[in-house]
Amino acid sequence: MIKKLTSFVMAAVTMLGLAFSTVQPAAADGRGVAVGVAAGIIGLGILGAAAHARDRDYYAARCYPGPERCGWSDRHCFVNGFGDTVCRGGHYGCYRPRICD
Repeated sequence: MIKKLTSFVMAAVTMLGLAFSTVQPAAADGRGVAVGVAAGIIGLGILGAAAHARDRDYYAARCYPGPERCGWSDRHCFVNGFGDTVCRGGHYGCYRPRICD
């Protein structure tokens, strides 16, 4: 979400900058261009670092999906008049529990 928002903001700022920029006659002194390029590189570097920042908590638990387990759930079981166990309803499904170290 942040990456998409950052890309949208950068594109909007670029479009606004192009729309409102004025053309000036060329000058022999090129310091303004160099400062603009340097500021652009630094700004893009900061935006890129912010977009790719991630949580660096090295003590957090690492979780992964465990082995697949299958079985019945939501079943109703009872013992009938002949002593047999009868189960009805429910559904059979599989899942993988999360295991955290």
